[in-house]
Amino acid sequence: MSVLLEPKEILIKTMAGEDRPYILSKFPAVAGREIVSQYPISAVPKLGDYKTNEALMLKIMGFVAVPLDNGELRLSTAALVDNHVPDYETLMKIEFHMMDYNTSFFSSGKVSTFLGNVEGKATAWISKTLTHLLERSFLKDVPRSRN
Repeated sequence: MSVLLEPKEILIKTMAGEDRPYILSKFPAVAGREIVSQYPISAVPKLGDYKTNEALMLKIMGFVAVPLDNGELRLSTAALVDNHVPDYETLMKIEFHMMDYNTSFFSSGKVSTFLGNVEGKATAWISKTLTHLLERSFLKDVPRSRN
């Protein structure tokens, strides 16, 4: 496994109020492109795909480590994540910090704007598609006029 790129240690407060140290790192170029292009959309309720989001979360966590007395341990499997991240909220905080550390548009509230744009486009597309399907369905059910 390659070394962590630009590692940065942070403390994250767990749901139990405990501060835990985690080491964040930068994504390599190809993995970063995959994560950043899919992760935000896969996390949008009713639009994204949970299994894709879960796979991307595990990929993100592979670039996170916990400090140990003899070095660091990468959280490269679901079992390691479960053993070193005590709750879902802490996991989501780590994911957010990783996206913030690895992108410029996730910081300073820009993520809300980004997701708002995605939601707006998705809503328009869904509305257009459903309207078209409804019109086609309606036309099939109406008997033809004999006039």
